[in-house]
Amino acid sequence: MTTTPPEGGAPRFTNRLISEASPYLLQHAHNPVDWYPWGAEAFERAQAEGKPVHVSIGYSSCHWCHVLAEESFEDEQTARLLNERFVNIKVDREERPDIDRIYQIAQHLITRRSGGWPLTMFLSPDDRRPFFGGTYFPPEPRYGMPAFKDVLARVADYYASHRTELREQSDALMRALGELEAPAASAHVRLDASPIAAALADLSANFDSTYGGFGGAPKFPHPLTLELLLRESHAGAGGRASEAANALQPDSPALHMATLTLRRMGEGGINDQLGGGFSRYSVDAYWMIPHFEKMLYDNGALLAVYAQAALATGDPLYARIAAETAEWAMREMQSPSGGYYSSFDADSEGHEGRYYVWERSQIERALTPEELAAFAPRFGIDRAPNFEGRWHLYGFVAVEEVAARLGLSPGETAERIDSARRKLLALRARRVPPSRDDKVLTAWNALMIRGMAWAARALGREEFAESATRALEFLRRTHWRDGRLLAASRDGRAHLDAYLDDYAYLADAVLELQQVRFAGDELAFARELLAATLDHFADRDRGGLYFTSDEHEALIHRSKSFADDATPSGNGIAAIALQRMGYLLGETRFLNAAEAILRAGWSAVERHPPSHVSLLIALEEYLRAPQIVILRGERSELDAWRRELAKTYAPHRLVLAILPGARDLPATLAEKEPRGRAVAYLCRGSVCSAPIGSLTELAQALDGPSSGTAVASGSGER
Repeated sequence: MTTTPPEGGAPRFTNRLISEASPYLLQHAHNPVDWYPWGAEAFERAQAEGKPVHVSIGYSSCHWCHVLAEESFEDEQTARLLNERFVNIKVDREERPDIDRIYQIAQHLITRRSGGWPLTMFLSPDDRRPFFGGTYFPPEPRYGMPAFKDVLARVADYYASHRTELREQSDALMRALGELEAPAASAHVRLDASPIAAALADLSANFDSTYGGFGGAPKFPHPLTLELLLRESHAGAGGRASEAANALQPDSPALHMATLTLRRMGEGGINDQLGGGFSRYSVDAYWMIPHFEKMLYDNGALLAVYAQAALATGDPLYARIAAETAEWAMREMQSPSGGYYSSFDADSEGHEGRYYVWERSQIERALTPEELAAFAPRFGIDRAPNFEGRWHLYGFVAVEEVAARLGLSPGETAERIDSARRKLLALRARRVPPSRDDKVLTAWNALMIRGMAWAARALGREEFAESATRALEFLRRTHWRDGRLLAASRDGRAHLDAYLDDYAYLADAVLELQQVRFAGDELAFARELLAATLDHFADRDRGGLYFTSDEHEALIHRSKSFADDATPSGNGIAAIALQRMGYLLGETRFLNAAEAILRAGWSAVERHPPSHVSLLIALEEYLRAPQIVILRGERSELDAWRRELAKTYAPHRLVLAILPGARDLPATLAEKEPRGRAVAYLCRGSVCSAPIGSLTELAQALDGPSSGTAVASGSGER
């Protein structure tokens, strides 16, 4: 939050953040705090003056970051204390997840408390090691927390008089950081499906059978967990023998957990019932009142799983939610140049959620009596207010029940509700909107590209594929330089070395997009991404992939994680993409690297399987190699075959439709030649069928116990 300038005049304060690209850092450019961006200049000054370094980490749509800024960073007394006794650094955690990741772990090790944002850390200037930290501190003692000014005074005094003890503490912290990683499984250890079964048991034990989701409040969506459950409800998942390639187990506990959660979230307040798009999490167990910020990464991942649920179940609710999420992303999040923006703030006009909530009188004036009669019970306007004396829309009553009350058909009732939604959305658009963080992040864009590809295929919406293609073209044009990725851009200017997640997510997204329309140059790009990942991120001693490359700025710790957090593990997504690309191109280097990742993370997966869902999905495809279908022929026939295959929920299948004129194909694809009319080559692992000349024959081969007549040596099962 910036200091409000005098009307018609310049801001009273301007600090070094004014030259930064990050919208979050620019929010603090007019604080009275003498902020520095992360870099050598700040640490050199701190060393020269013998001061500790105060590092504050947050992001632009973070509500409590704004609260801390307003209470403390805009307060001149607090700023004076910060400037006199510290050198102060502001970090955008979305641009610098490498820094945030290290100091979040350090904060937990030092305080034995969970982390979050804003993150407040105090560092020794010479070695950048932390000696104390926390998250939000209030201006006065409350919530069981000390006042921020008191914390600052005590930390500065302690640093001045206890340098030796702090050195010993930091040495112990560095040893603890080094011991976090468990040893890799040896080559003799058999990788099996037991962690998948353990994860399902854990999820079942923590499942909320009334409202969906896992555990109590606050509730997070965990879209990749829902993907795993959908996969497990699919016959043949986890290495089981398949009765039919598209069969679902309708009474599967996994399917029930996934679909109930998706339904409750989709009808809840976490989903914007007027404009589409999901907020980050629900503060209650009912998915009713969200923390109102909207993040691109959540919506990309949720778009993918809602599209999969629509395909798997045929339920129009999931198709509608997927379509509305994609339409919101295209309308509100996609820049004219193609990239997707990062997030929307939780606050507008200084209040969280103000943009989204309603007075009852506003709704009554906007709607006809017939619309109101349907809309009010559906979304709780006929009940007591549910958010600070106002109404936040939440699907209390099903459309069918509202229809029965009104004596109308469900279709007529839905039309009235949709008419009301359109009117209220237009009315809401006149309000002051939350601020949007308009930087473009590679990893988060990749998650939305993948979601758009799934939605295009599942819903038959070509415009979603076009949106994904525009975003991919922007990343290749702006974020890809001399064989390396950059992590972020704003106004078309990219900077910062990319992280593991950037490379892994983007390779995975490109592969998913190939199933909508094949482009040889994009496939070659995905291969380049994976090759660069292995060349620059691999831990050649202990296995797995580091979060930063071997060309990255040296920090106090080079982190490597196998667990998912708000976004999937880069190691897990890399393992999935490496396996799929390895089988597709016949590259054993990629297959071996994927196995090395699984072995490196094996002990962590065994200890707590539900925290490693991306690795569990990679493990599924390690134990039972994915089906690969290569279609060759003229466009009209190929499009018909591809559309028919796209009607099937087959999460273990990769379908590429390649036209006769495709150039520079890798050998494994070029050898699968067109035969005049459309043909299919069906492979599992390194075993491929003879050409299949009809859709009927292909469907029989897909549904059968094997992939057809083998024409290559080797085994598709490991």
